[in-house]
Amino acid sequence: MLIVGIVTLYPFLNVLAISFNDATDSVRGGIYIWPRVLTIQNYKEIFQYHNLLVAARNSVLRSVIGTGIGVFSAAMVAYVLSRKDFIARKIFSLMFVLTLYVSGGLIPVYMLMRDLHLTKSFWVYILPSLVNAWNIFVIRSYIEGLPVSLQESAKIDGANDATIFFKIILPLCKPVLATIALFVAVGQWNSWFDTFLYNSNSDYLSTLQYELMKILANTNAGSSSQDIFRTGNAEQATRVSPESIRMAITIVAAAPIVIVYPFLQKYFVKGLTLGAVKS
Repeated sequence: MLIVGIVTLYPFLNVLAISFNDATDSVRGGIYIWPRVLTIQNYKEIFQYHNLLVAARNSVLRSVIGTGIGVFSAAMVAYVLSRKDFIARKIFSLMFVLTLYVSGGLIPVYMLMRDLHLTKSFWVYILPSLVNAWNIFVIRSYIEGLPVSLQESAKIDGANDATIFFKIILPLCKPVLATIALFVAVGQWNSWFDTFLYNSNSDYLSTLQYELMKILANTNAGSSSQDIFRTGNAEQATRVSPESIRMAITIVAAAPIVIVYPFLQKYFVKGLTLGAVKS
């Protein structure tokens, strides 16, 4: 386990070290888990990018809003499908299963988003991924594992479906909801292709991952730091290199999820195990 831990952790530490090391010194190589010439110039260059702060704001908003609404919507659908007295539960379950195997394709989906007037809109990041079939089945399996007597007792006491859902089901589903929230948040934070498809011409709707992807593509294409970040200062631009920029970008993209994960870790294993799809 120690060897596995080292193998897993080393690449991240190596990227972190290079991102904090002076670019001209990094060319010499020999940097492993600690920077030889400590500097934050690589990060300064990244945050000088003209649209980065706006893109970061949009990424945070889509992650927070998309995760909250997405988890809540999936939980509501899962609760309905878990009810034995819901006559159409098998039909709707089959419809959701089909979406896991069959997709309309890229062009039909784009045409649908266009006809719904979601292109060039922030809601194109939220509404298409509002309900995910896999998330629904995981939450449904977790709810089915809860004692049915809890719901029956609540009904005897006069509770309606909304009261049962909000006051009994949701509090007991914290582990699986936290697990699904982590999955949805990671997906929202790392997503850039939808920005490329629907909002690539709107700087005010760009996302952090899309802007970082463009920076990374420019560095791979051989563009100088002066061209990418529009600093106008050739001397300052030579302080970084495409390699150092790539490493700094990787850390910027991964850091938020790494920070959030420890707060959800205690729910993760329990929620994923008890919510595993059994049928």
